[in-house]
Amino acid sequence: MRQPSRVALNALAPDAPEALLQRVTCLELKAGTRVFGPGDPCRGLPFVMSGGIRVQITSVSGHEIVLYRIGEDQLCPLSVSCLFTEKGYPAEAVVEKDAEVLVVPAGTFDELFACSRHFRRFVMGSYGDRLFSLMILVEEIAFRRMDERIAEHLLEHSDDDVLHTTHQRLAIELGTAREVVSRVLKDYERRGLLRLERGRIDVLDRGGLRSHCSHHSDA
Repeated sequence: MRQPSRVALNALAPDAPEALLQRVTCLELKAGTRVFGPGDPCRGLPFVMSGGIRVQITSVSGHEIVLYRIGEDQLCPLSVSCLFTEKGYPAEAVVEKDAEVLVVPAGTFDELFACSRHFRRFVMGSYGDRLFSLMILVEEIAFRRMDERIAEHLLEHSDDDVLHTTHQRLAIELGTAREVVSRVLKDYERRGLLRLERGRIDVLDRGGLRSHCSHHSDA
């Protein structure tokens, strides 16, 4: 743990009193580090300066789903909610890429929110944007067919028509069971749209996959 630079603090709250900003700390977290888990109290607001953190939730049936990711210059909206309500986390956060994270302690968060217009607008703007994206995620899960969602995911995330992933990882990303993903992928393979290898999917026919999307993607 170390003190953050003035440049980093300016990105967070340039109009805040120096005494408050001195309470903000900086953490360097390695990939795989568990940042928080279900039931953990929220001790501060994480603001990612570099790297990436994945936030996910596990259902009672054991299925996992990725709620969102926190990238460079983004904060954790779930932490905002927990700080406001003083409730524990309902989800888990894991570092995906080595990350450098500013942490605003809980008490300091309240004071910054009260006195810094920039900090207040940044927090609420980020919270609102993430709420909108979560509403889209709920709509996707509830109303779109899984074969459509898998086809769209492959089109959007395959670099040079290759996606390095597993069936289990895809299931977590899309909020479904691994068996469902495997069944759809094998069907697409039989149709000649893709080729499956261990830990890898090769897209062979982007046009064919695109025809399975309810709204076309040019990715």
